[in-house]
Formats: sequence, C-alpha cells, structure tokens
Amino acid sequence: MPTDDSSLGQCSECGDRIAAAWLLVEYSKDDGTDGVWAECPACEAVVAPE
Repeated sequence: MPTDDSSLGQCSECGDRIAAAWLLVEYSKDDGTDGVWAECPACEAVVAPE
C-alpha cells in the first residue's frame, strides 16, 4: 500500500499529481495487473491515474 505522501500518478483530466491519500479503489485487472481509481483534488474527477 502506498504511503500518504506517495503519488498515484497524474490526473487524466487535468494533469495534476494525485497523492495516495486520494485513492478510492484498488483492484486486479483481467490481465493480472493492478489498477486504481482515485479522486483528483484539483478537478474533482474520479480517474484512473496515469
């Protein structure tokens, strides 16, 4: 699990950095990789960080 100050990636909507504290859902994809959904604090969109 990421620490609160680590980054999940960038918002696919606005490009701002999303901190791990904004994580909403962690899941396993069909191909075996992990995926996440997070809320962007800047634009308030729910995205899969890039």
